[in-house]
Amino acid sequence: MNLDPRRLAVLAAIARRGTLAGAATALHVTPSAVSQQLAQLEHTVGRPLVDRSGRRAVLTAAGRVLAVRAEAIERELAEAERELVAMSGRAAGLVRVGAFATVIRHLLIPAMARLARDHPDVTCSITELDGPPALRELRLGGLDVTITERDASLGLESRRQVSVVPLGEDPYRVVVPAGWPPVLSYGDLADCPWIAGPPTSTTGQVLDRLGRERGFTPRRVHACVDYPVVLALVAAGHGATIVPDLALRDALAAGVRVTDLPVAGARRLDALVTAGRAALPAVTALLSVLVD
Repeated sequence: MNLDPRRLAVLAAIARRGTLAGAATALHVTPSAVSQQLAQLEHTVGRPLVDRSGRRAVLTAAGRVLAVRAEAIERELAEAERELVAMSGRAAGLVRVGAFATVIRHLLIPAMARLARDHPDVTCSITELDGPPALRELRLGGLDVTITERDASLGLESRRQVSVVPLGEDPYRVVVPAGWPPVLSYGDLADCPWIAGPPTSTTGQVLDRLGRERGFTPRRVHACVDYPVVLALVAAGHGATIVPDLALRDALAAGVRVTDLPVAGARRLDALVTAGRAALPAVTALLSVLVD
């Protein structure tokens, strides 16, 4: 029996994703290619490895045995890569990153320029993805790094089997339509309409916290999370909002005014890396330019 490690990697992807289509997406191949590789592996083994009768691909007993071995092989290859790169003294390889728009524009793109200068053999692939979907991709191995945001007042987050690398804090500013009267205190905004993300979003949580701290109940009129859209609504006179400094680095639409009110706290930016990828030189190189 001659087991092909590449086909074992396909089986491992099926085990992680639960479907052949999901495995194909993770491996950047077609579902047909995954099906063919699986069929060839089953032919080599001489028994079924995946039960395809249901909506999800369920591994058989033999499939589970091989999937465990496949995961071990992947870990060994990653360690071999790390050791070889350490011997060469140069970081190399592809780092897959999930992040949201403001971080991509103002942190990742400048970091990629520094990466090209300081670590020319490291490349970065960015996917615009955040929240639970990004964390799922991180845990399934579809991403090497994901960047998260949370209200800084909540402190450092802790996650099992994930390394958290602090990237810094991004202060929140209160922004209002330019045509509104001067805003001298938070009391001036107590009865005004607000534009913010839903209560489960970071900006939604920050607005609720601000209301508790300043003694008012925010009157939400629009729920949006995309900052250019939020600022366009502000410019059109539909309400005040809270946005982080990074979102204000873009050209502001006419009709928007950043108030001089004390900052409304900050959002904390962290890079999350699974424990198995944190020591890879390419990942370390990217993190080093992000925190520089």
